[in-house]
Amino acid sequence: MPHFRCHVFCCTNQRPAGDARGSCADKGATQLRNYMKARAKALGLKGVRINTAGCLDRCEHGPSVVIYPEGTWYTVRSEADADEILAAHLRDGRPVARLLMPEETK
Repeated sequence: MPHFRCHVFCCTNQRPAGDARGSCADKGATQLRNYMKARAKALGLKGVRINTAGCLDRCEHGPSVVIYPEGTWYTVRSEADADEILAAHLRDGRPVARLLMPEETK
C-alpha cells in the first residue's frame, strides 16, 4: 500500500518578466498552494500530499495543478477553485470539469 493515495503538484515556477507564456508564480500559485495544503489538512483528507512543483510546462494555462496517479490537470485561479477540487475530486472522487486544463494540442 503506498504511503499517499495521491499527490497534488502545484507549479510555482517563476519565468522572467515579460515572458509570453507567463508564469504560475505571477498568478498567485504560491499562495494557492499554501492554501490548498492548509485546507487539505483542515478537511482531514487522508493520503493526500500537496506538493510544490517546479515548471510543469503549462504556465500559459496556470496556475497549473496536476493530480497523480490519474494525471488530472487543473487551472486553479482562486481559493474557491481550490476548495472545489479538494472537496469534489480529492474527497469525493469526482473531477471538476469546469476547472480542467485544456488538452495539449501538439
